Amino acid sequence: MYETRVFADDYCGVFRKQEDFLECLKSIGRNSSWQRKSARNLRLVAITSGSKVEEEMKERYADEGLDEEIITDTIVNTGLLLKVRNQYYPVRNCAIKSILDRAGISGAGLRRVEKSVYARILNDCLKAAKGEALLRISEGKVSAVLGGDCHDYAVLDMEQVFLHTVDYLTENFKGCRYVEGFYEHDIVSAVWQLTGEDALLDAYRDELALHGRTAEEMVPMVKVTTSDTGSGGANIYPMLVYGKGCTTISLGSPLRLGHRNGSTLSEFDA
Repeated sequence: MYETRVFADDYCGVFRKQEDFLECLKSIGRNSSWQRKSARNLRLVAITSGSKVEEEMKERYADEGLDEEIITDTIVNTGLLLKVRNQYYPVRNCAIKSILDRAGISGAGLRRVEKSVYARILNDCLKAAKGEALLRISEGKVSAVLGGDCHDYAVLDMEQVFLHTVDYLTENFKGCRYVEGFYEHDIVSAVWQLTGEDALLDAYRDELALHGRTAEEMVPMVKVTTSDTGSGGANIYPMLVYGKGCTTISLGSPLRLGHRNGSTLSEFDA
């Protein structure tokens, strides 16, 4: 099953059942961790097929009970390892932006140089980096290298964000029905339909009539997205959906809680 390759950089899970979606998040949570390191102690190392580094990494992963294909997938994608003192971690595609942020550099030109040169440039910049870095290790790879000081990235557990969402929607919307959920390494989202909410639709009846639509053809829905790689906070998108093409009308701006300044799940609940 493709789901067994959740470590792969291009993994994308689509879940038609809420229990499967939540179980995916729980499983990934069990196979993930956060580590706080000094940013200036981080280094990048190029890894190529057939190299001694590949052989040593595969032996290590086999000894630790991890899939050796994690290393192969890394070579095919970023071709980079993150070295933290004497420990090496394969780097996932979605981690690159956050690593560049820690190094304080950017530019499309970096993508055109050889991996060994790329690593050397970033390492020179990382030597001058200040503060702590917060590493997200997930499914055998580094998925993000975020700001690790107290005023920087605030961890909001992805599984808990969606469990809290389910509890709230179930309690407050009796017609709540899970539609589908999506998991990619850089962002996760799920959608719920809120049927039987006549009072909610009444609030938009007059405005809809002005645009030639009726409240009866609308279905209230809500989408929640979050990430543990710095791609976005915990965001709530209320909307109305209608027609065979599922045309969407956003109900104002999304409600956003950023991963910063000590944000908590209590703030998400509020």
